[in-house]
Amino acid sequence: MAAKNDAVYKCLNPTGTQEPVEQSALAPRLKSLDGKTIHLSICGEPDITIPLEKRLKGDFPDVNWTVKKTYNIVPIPLTEEERKTTDGVILGVCW
Repeated sequence: MAAKNDAVYKCLNPTGTQEPVEQSALAPRLKSLDGKTIHLSICGEPDITIPLEKRLKGDFPDVNWTVKKTYNIVPIPLTEEERKTTDGVILGVCW
């Protein structure tokens, strides 16, 4: 029979295991938005993003806007062609 002091306890780390993330440098700031193609990626409930999209398009009429929306938590990725032709991305997440 084992003594009380010989008990072995197994504990799990509540913070979990972090997967390594590939990091990349920030892109340089655009000097002007005029004539640029900006992609608006919206995830989650489209509550605040509806007036945000209208405001951005109204305030920046010379920008070529592309928009992708999903109710999922993961944004819809840009295609290879979109990556080549897009100058900037705005990611909006609402829950």
